[in-house]
Amino acid sequence: MSIEFKPPFLQLNGHMQTIYPSLFRKIPVAYQRERITLPDGDFLDLDWVKTGSKKLMIATHGLEGDSTRHYVTGMVEKFNKNGFDGLGWNSRSCSGEINRLPRFYHHGDAGDLKYVVEYAISMGYEEVFLAGFSMGGSLTLRLLGEYSSNIPSQIKGAVVASVPLDLPTSVAELDKPGKRFYMNRFLKKLGKKLEQKALMFPENKLLSVDNYWTEVKNFEIFDNRYTAPLHGYENAQDFYRKASSKPLLKDISVPALIIQSVNDPFLSPECLDVKGAENNENITLILTQNGGHVGFMIKGQKHSLVEDLGWDFYLQLKK
Repeated sequence: MSIEFKPPFLQLNGHMQTIYPSLFRKIPVAYQRERITLPDGDFLDLDWVKTGSKKLMIATHGLEGDSTRHYVTGMVEKFNKNGFDGLGWNSRSCSGEINRLPRFYHHGDAGDLKYVVEYAISMGYEEVFLAGFSMGGSLTLRLLGEYSSNIPSQIKGAVVASVPLDLPTSVAELDKPGKRFYMNRFLKKLGKKLEQKALMFPENKLLSVDNYWTEVKNFEIFDNRYTAPLHGYENAQDFYRKASSKPLLKDISVPALIIQSVNDPFLSPECLDVKGAENNENITLILTQNGGHVGFMIKGQKHSLVEDLGWDFYLQLKK
């Protein structure tokens, strides 16, 4: 399904529709933080907005994002004002404090999100709606597909946006001229975290940052050197193939809305279809010509197109 909307006047292309919201869109929410300990001894920081509701919206951020990103707080606020509690959780190392273990987080690991969802449900929530953005969208779809036969009945649906459904081609997209500045920004932030890890675990050669700033020029080098060996993959290509969420779409057993923009600088053409899951009635794909990467701002409105469509999708599920 394709829909049209007009972004704000000066957001003329996918880059502007990505960068402007990232820098200037602010939707503050009054979070209360809770730290939980994972079974492996690591921790996650959960940021809550509680009203005493029995309904909860859980939002998952993108690569090197956190619970304060505009797309997370926008979705939390949208559902919160309509009677939901909100939870923006932070992946390992993303809450402002480096995590305890050598491992990080990555596109293919929905285990932490699964733990967060089960923890929240144990608190008594009767309805849970999921939202995920970019990498967080991958994790959300992986949760729904990888654990499709054991999804808690409290999970009623999900909305995801700007998802790199096909990781190999999305990684290649960001290595193209005119787009590498996005990748370089991620690699700079990840490199700083690795420097902290190297000090925490000086004996772990997998965390060595020797020559990082001169040799790690793209995601494939980074993932070959760090992501794959730290998380049990053979190499970067093995990671990309196994961590992609697209092959799992056919298995998803709860309603999921996927919103992608054609002018998203992060996404390849392969990320703009749901090939292989066409017959899964639980999957709804919306394509827009504009929106950028987790942008989707609407002129004169507080909430983004994704937030509006996410709420409308939930309402449709209740009919």
